[in-house]
Amino acid sequence: MKALIAGMCLAVAGITACNNSSGSAKGGGVNAAAEKTQQDTAHFTTIQWVDSLVELGSLTMGEKSEVKFRFKNTGSYPLVIANVVAGCGCTIPGYTKEPVPPGGEGMVTGAFDTKKSHPGNLRKNIMVTANTRPRQQFELVFTGTIQDIK
Repeated sequence: MKALIAGMCLAVAGITACNNSSGSAKGGGVNAAAEKTQQDTAHFTTIQWVDSLVELGSLTMGEKSEVKFRFKNTGSYPLVIANVVAGCGCTIPGYTKEPVPPGGEGMVTGAFDTKKSHPGNLRKNIMVTANTRPRQQFELVFTGTIQDIK
């Protein structure tokens, strides 16, 4: 049963990576290395998110903000981020593209543009796929409030 679930997770991760039209994982070398790492389940590692929920507070409509999610490789093998996808068009994701060595730290970022959102409360997410156990996918969330300009 565990093998079936693991296989399904890898299949979903592979489909997600192949359907990434936002260009979040640019560069053939990085993408090929990430795909190879996702298939090498014997060398999966562990991750600890320092920040997985970020509160932006109050933003004014038209303002741009950058959110940062830090992580640490707590395992024994290099950690590779295979895919990063923003939940909406108002956020442009970024991430540490080089493998993070054991004990090393990396970051996932999101450039958020309030002009592409609406006034009021906001809750946005960024989905991350990595060569980690027991999970390969993580949802990073940022929240806040957008004030309308009157």
